[in-house]
Amino acid sequence: MKLLNQELKAKLRANWNKRVQDGVEHDYQPVVKIFNPLGNSTWIFTELSDDEDTLFGLCDLGYPELGYASLEELESYRGVWGLGLERDFGFTPNKTLSQYADEARKEGRIVA
Repeated sequence: MKLLNQELKAKLRANWNKRVQDGVEHDYQPVVKIFNPLGNSTWIFTELSDDEDTLFGLCDLGYPELGYASLEELESYRGVWGLGLERDFGFTPNKTLSQYADEARKEGRIVA
């Protein structure tokens, strides 16, 4: 299942390219939220690398942490009853990634 359309990929790639070109850490608002509809795993991503597979953001597989994830692996995941991960179409970011990370550390989970 495709989790990202071309518009989202373009936004994520633009964030990645700006950070790489500047050499400066930027604190972007997340572009996309992905979640497991039958579990407690959640990801919010700000960037997509040049390889079009490596995403950067806040990952919560039971403990929230900033890190990288593979788009290919996320799209190929099949859980209970063969269901995959889903994109939260209603997600509208209202803070930066570091603010989400700070709140997630306090709450023990991503609150988005």
